[in-house]
Amino acid sequence: MVAEDETLMTARKDLFSKALAVPGRLHMAAHSHHLWPDATLAGQVEAWEDAVVLADHKWDKALGQVYPAAQGLVARELNLPGADSVVFAPNTHTLLAVLASAIARPAPDQPIRVLSTDGEFHSFRRQAQRWVEAGQIELTLVETDRPDFAERFLSAARTGTYDLIFVSHVFFKTGFVFERVWELAELARPEGPWVAVDGYHGFRAVPTDLSAVADRIFYVAGGYKYAMAGEGAAFLHAPEGFGPRPVLTGWYAEFGDLEGPPGGVGYVRDAGRFMGATFDPSGLYRFVAAGRMLEAQGLSTPAIAAHVGRLQRLLLDRIADGEAGPLKDAVVLNPPGEGPQARFLALRHEKASAWKQALAEKGVVTDVRDDVLRIGLSIYHDEGDVAAFCRACRALA
Repeated sequence: MVAEDETLMTARKDLFSKALAVPGRLHMAAHSHHLWPDATLAGQVEAWEDAVVLADHKWDKALGQVYPAAQGLVARELNLPGADSVVFAPNTHTLLAVLASAIARPAPDQPIRVLSTDGEFHSFRRQAQRWVEAGQIELTLVETDRPDFAERFLSAARTGTYDLIFVSHVFFKTGFVFERVWELAELARPEGPWVAVDGYHGFRAVPTDLSAVADRIFYVAGGYKYAMAGEGAAFLHAPEGFGPRPVLTGWYAEFGDLEGPPGGVGYVRDAGRFMGATFDPSGLYRFVAAGRMLEAQGLSTPAIAAHVGRLQRLLLDRIADGEAGPLKDAVVLNPPGEGPQARFLALRHEKASAWKQALAEKGVVTDVRDDVLRIGLSIYHDEGDVAAFCRACRALA
């Protein structure tokens, strides 16, 4: 591991020549909208050319070659026992809705009992609030902004009173890495409760090995962020035997060997049971192109994380020394420690929104969540980018 981490000593700007050629922009938000590598252009063009040349038969390739290749990339990254537990959709909200529809209610007139946190991303937060309004779920939220969060959440989960436990591996606002999340696997059963982990800020950011829990935990993520593929390639890992017949179902879920009640709606046995219907496959083409690029270049998640970690420590040192102006007054919510580190730094300050706007006017791209400024680094950043960012921040005062 040490040797692999030490191989990535410089940025790989050459892989992002087109995105980095945009004049007057310093992109410091790789956690929010990761710049697309050049390889994704070839993937996008391939999707277009297949649509033109293959026409009606483009789905033979999209579903017969590209889709399995994308499944394989996910399976290798997460160390899954097999690739057929992975299903793709245009976005995570679609997957969340299909997943929830597969949960059996305690009784026909009773809502589903859900345990989650107050720090989940909007795809879950908004939908969960609406489900509560409609009387479809009972929602219990555990506060994340306290040092004993992990123990409190695990304690609540172990009460055995929930049908679904939904929680992030890496929290999108604060960058807190919930390292003990995999302990929830001991609670999961096909009859309930189910455990679903939001891995969007963990996939290809924090080294993740699901081999020991893949038979009990759902895991949802996608290509928009650290997979570098853009929109349209969200995915769900679905353990066998959990949710064999989602109520919300598309006709693609009947491609293959079906099972179900005589005369009823049939479903495939693998993760395809969660599939929807016709979709734009270009996101999967880009997902495969970016994933193959990373593998071919030896850019593993541990190697990239080590590179980013060095830059994060450099940036924090310069902030502490006053080289980034008023950012020295912010509270760093996720300073690097001994364990896994998020691929962005979260700085809390009452002027975070004003800073983000002022930086944007200078061509510096960051993002803000309430009073938290987030700074995301990747393999297209180097020490010069950190220095440039600090210079721009000094002018904020």
